[in-house]
Amino acid sequence: MADEGEDKDQKTHDPTQKKLDDALKKGDVAKSQDLVSWFLLFMATLIVATMAAGSAGGLAVPLKNLIANADLVIVDRSGLMKLYVSLALAIIVAIGLPLLGLFLTGIGANMIQHRLVLSTESLKPKFSKISPLAGFKRIFGPDALVNFVKGLAKLTLVGVVMFTVLWPQRATIDSLVRMDVEMLLPHTFSIVMSVLIAVVAIMAIIALADYIYQYQRWYTRQKMSTQELKEEFKQSDGNPEIKGKIKQLRRERSRKRMMANVPNATVVVTNPTHFAVALKYEAGMQAPVCVAKGMDLIALKIRELAIASDVPIVENVPLARALHASVEIDQPIQEEHYRAVAEVIGYVMKLKGELN
Repeated sequence: MADEGEDKDQKTHDPTQKKLDDALKKGDVAKSQDLVSWFLLFMATLIVATMAAGSAGGLAVPLKNLIANADLVIVDRSGLMKLYVSLALAIIVAIGLPLLGLFLTGIGANMIQHRLVLSTESLKPKFSKISPLAGFKRIFGPDALVNFVKGLAKLTLVGVVMFTVLWPQRATIDSLVRMDVEMLLPHTFSIVMSVLIAVVAIMAIIALADYIYQYQRWYTRQKMSTQELKEEFKQSDGNPEIKGKIKQLRRERSRKRMMANVPNATVVVTNPTHFAVALKYEAGMQAPVCVAKGMDLIALKIRELAIASDVPIVENVPLARALHASVEIDQPIQEEHYRAVAEVIGYVMKLKGELN
């Protein structure tokens, strides 16, 4: 009873699909903002590398024409409106595609982390949003401390990377102020790209680590207690997935109890690798009782526990197979196996007597 009460408070079971679907409806999803930031930074670097010259040229040409023909500009309402429209179109054409790329990248970065979320849960009024105590916990709680440490670590790493990239180029950077425009732009572009590529590389590692951390936190938060599984089973009216979870839980509990009895066994009969049956016999018992049995990995675990607990292991292929097939846990062996088992236990008792 104490174990059951203890288990109710422990969320140790993997979440069901219904629990995950409910979390999605509430907008509770695994999300790393660092991963989103990395995708945006990567796209920005790609844009700078491939489109910077074209975008700059698209803005430079109309501005150059405006300056060269400033005396031809008609300074009235209609003339200024045409000027504003032409400049606005030039700006939209120059930066519209890069901005669209960043916008789509931001959406894609969220979509690869989780399914589309259309939830109004965050819009509902909650007391915790205006509670001073809840606000204090958000600012000074464990999550805030973790975020502070993460931010400090990211700032330090990015700073180190930038220093590592820029320090060898300090002579070139010092000479930028003395270069003419034709030399200045290529050198500046080269330095900026080297910094961006280095930052993108280090941020990729940070983003991956943060996503793994955020996913594990989210998955741990979705885990269920035994009581929650039972409640969901009742609400689901026999949902096959919940039935499977309950059966799995029962099997795990039964296996734990069985393994706990192995150290108390008198002998373990093996086949030697595929089957293992642990038997217990004490004076006054009508027949030996099977306290544990299993195949393959479970058989291996039984043998390991027997060795660790100094329980004798006897290899008897036909007897191990027969016992595994005929006897249940906590039940006495069949009469047809009395003689064979008696010989095994007699051998074990004799061996113990000789050792003593």
